[in-house]
Amino acid sequence: MNSIRNIYCVGRNYALHAKELNNEVPASPFLFAKPTHALVEANGQEVVLPGDRGPVHFEAELVIRIGKPYEKGIKVDDLIDSMAIGIDFTLRDVQSELKKKAYPWLLAKGFPNSAALSKFIAFPGVEECKKVNFALVKNGEQVQSGNIKDLIFDLQTIVDFSAVHLGLGEGDVIFTGTPEGVGPVSDGDHMSLYWGEQVLGDFTSKLS
Repeated sequence: MNSIRNIYCVGRNYALHAKELNNEVPASPFLFAKPTHALVEANGQEVVLPGDRGPVHFEAELVIRIGKPYEKGIKVDDLIDSMAIGIDFTLRDVQSELKKKAYPWLLAKGFPNSAALSKFIAFPGVEECKKVNFALVKNGEQVQSGNIKDLIFDLQTIVDFSAVHLGLGEGDVIFTGTPEGVGPVSDGDHMSLYWGEQVLGDFTSKLS
């Protein structure tokens, strides 16, 4: 976790998720960022989330880590060195109010512990990734499942766009978007992050 530099996130990158929140599907990648204070490792512990600012929603995502400086024309299979499953926690009511005012989403997306990450594993390449689903299991029930083959903007498009507009280098991570099925977190929920049949991380929520 200490080797992570910038935290970029791609919004509305699965069509069914955009639809479930009544959002238009974007014509180009929609990016936002989180501060490093948002990072928390999902290693079986209790994770404290805000309990006094309206509902906190989970959004499970495949997260990629950049392993070397970006150069124009580089392929994602050569650029990404590892991956994890993460949760982009969102204060949904706060986000809705920010949207109404056309304000940035930082207050809804950037609070401490809003970027939960499993352990990182070696990135097997794009084509191999498409053969495996990632999932979020809450209290023993699968609530989200996704596959990068369903991304609106694929990994190559995401990294190229991020590099041009924000810069991209070793240690940066990108939350690549969440599939449909997002929902609220309750105090004491046990969350498990899956890659295929493998649990990469888990934690218990504490609303405070």
